[in-house]
Amino acid sequence: MSRILLIVGGGIAAYKAAELIRLIRKAGHEVTPVLTAGGAHFVTPMSLAALAESPVYTSLWDLKDEAEMGHIQLSRAADLVLVCPATADLIAKMAAGIADDLATTLLLATDKPVVVAPAMNVRMWLHEATQRNVAQLRADGITVVEPDEGPMACGEYGPGRLPEPSAILRLLTPNLSSIEATSLKAKRPLEGKHVLVTAGPTHEPIDPVRVIANRSSGKQGFAIAAAAAEAGARVTLIAGPVALATPGGVARIDVETADQMADAVEAALPADVAILVAAVADWKVVAAAQKLKKADGPPRLEFAPNPDILGILGAHPNRPRLLIGFAAETNDVIANASAKRTAKNADWIVANDVSGPSGQSIMGGERNRVHFITAAGVKDYPEASKAEIAHHLIQHVVEELA
Repeated sequence: MSRILLIVGGGIAAYKAAELIRLIRKAGHEVTPVLTAGGAHFVTPMSLAALAESPVYTSLWDLKDEAEMGHIQLSRAADLVLVCPATADLIAKMAAGIADDLATTLLLATDKPVVVAPAMNVRMWLHEATQRNVAQLRADGITVVEPDEGPMACGEYGPGRLPEPSAILRLLTPNLSSIEATSLKAKRPLEGKHVLVTAGPTHEPIDPVRVIANRSSGKQGFAIAAAAAEAGARVTLIAGPVALATPGGVARIDVETADQMADAVEAALPADVAILVAAVADWKVVAAAQKLKKADGPPRLEFAPNPDILGILGAHPNRPRLLIGFAAETNDVIANASAKRTAKNADWIVANDVSGPSGQSIMGGERNRVHFITAAGVKDYPEASKAEIAHHLIQHVVEELA
């Protein structure tokens, strides 16, 4: 979880700040709004406060806050400062180092990353002065989001529109994940804890050359193992057949079948946390001793159930303090994953939709979109890299164990 200081500038695009706050909160982050005098003409402090579940700051001259040097505390307490929307006037003040209100004073006082999302008339955006100011901000290390192109409230068309809140959140996610990863590395909050992770597919032999398998790449599980190690945990990674490098600081055990994985998991106990990401085959077959021949016709396979590793751990006398399962579903994702959490006595289930071409790209690709299911309810994460999802999950683990 990251803490975002959101500075809302003036302009009609200020109304999008409300939806942005909602999405940021839904993604699991905290938001503290700062409303400029111009922004207050378009949105109210009450609406922003209700969505952020946080006080809204508007004045540099608040007696109580400033008696405690509130503007300094606000600028330092955040992990990231987002200016959205950023008007031409606000960008000009930032470039010149002017601090004549709460927003500009915070921006001058902060030592945290700053992201600016401009919104203005096309001519204002393309003006040489604005482009010179934007170049200065980028030279100062500030991230400036390129505005969208399209029709404007003034009736003109061109670049200068504020991107949609969902797009802004996607652009923020790498910054937030980097901040969380850096924070985890610095604090090592899982030091002294044992985290057990399973990853990848299992292969169930049909004969000496054929197997029953699935599309799992192991990338999500390996990313989670890496994030747990970065947070200071002792990590045991039990991996099915995948061609991935072992993350630094991780003890890896390679297995092939579900039976082997179940035995390795049991042997690795006790663990403080178990995160079962592996896509374990539900069924195995009685394997033929010799290669099945095409000339013999379609084989008649005799199936038997594989061990239910999540269920075994849920009922185990050495059950980990925190038991987390993954659920790849093709229909009724939330309902099926919620039922799995209850049936397996898991604390959390991380679910995703792997139906159709998009599901295949998730199981083999670099990105993921998940639903985080606990006894308290469901939290949806926006699409992100598997490394970013891993850091989100480990941050939740840290908070739970704390």
